[in-house]
Amino acid sequence: MKLFPFRRPAVPPEAKASRTQSLIALIGGHRPQWTPRDYAALAREGYQRNAVAHRCVRLVAEAVGQVSFTLLEGGREIAAHPLIDLLARPNARLGGAGLLEALAAHLMIAGNAYVEAVALGGELRELHVLRPDRMRVVPGADGWAEAYEYSVGGRSVRFVQDGAGAGGIAPILHVALFNPLDDHYGAPPLEAAQMALDLHNAAGAWNKALLDNAARPSGALGSGPINLP
Repeated sequence: MKLFPFRRPAVPPEAKASRTQSLIALIGGHRPQWTPRDYAALAREGYQRNAVAHRCVRLVAEAVGQVSFTLLEGGREIAAHPLIDLLARPNARLGGAGLLEALAAHLMIAGNAYVEAVALGGELRELHVLRPDRMRVVPGADGWAEAYEYSVGGRSVRFVQDGAGAGGIAPILHVALFNPLDDHYGAPPLEAAQMALDLHNAAGAWNKALLDNAARPSGALGSGPINLP
């Protein structure tokens, strides 16, 4: 034993491993991308791409389109009158129900709806619904709208609200929903639903991408073996 002194077997150095070292951390500094709060974006992401929002707008618009009008004079109903004919057929392209549906849909998407009164020979002949994203309110010195500007294709038309139309009727009827932050433009219901709308669309896009990838996730969160002291 003196010639061959006892040697303790070599012990590998102690290896310490953090329990969290092998975890895969998925850290992203991305901010959520919300739909812009303008008519075109809300119409595209809501009415055209989201089945729930589309159906809600259609339900309201179709209900408004079913409203019927009765003309009374001195408490007596009048069956035949130019106004009744105008409401039944506002213009060559739209019937009365179609005009009301378009009016209600614009209110749901934009919070504003505009109707142009067209006169011929001093008489009111046609009614047209104008796109709200092309219309701009021109306020007067008193703060109220004195005119409206409608722009399309690089050209603009100004409608002065002086009551010089047929029968003293202003050329533009502006219907706006209540807006606590704006004196001239209404607040669209679809804008209030913007967050829920984007979450629903994003979830649908995620699910579609997963199905396109044969239901294989793009990554996994796991841990490796843990070395104990």
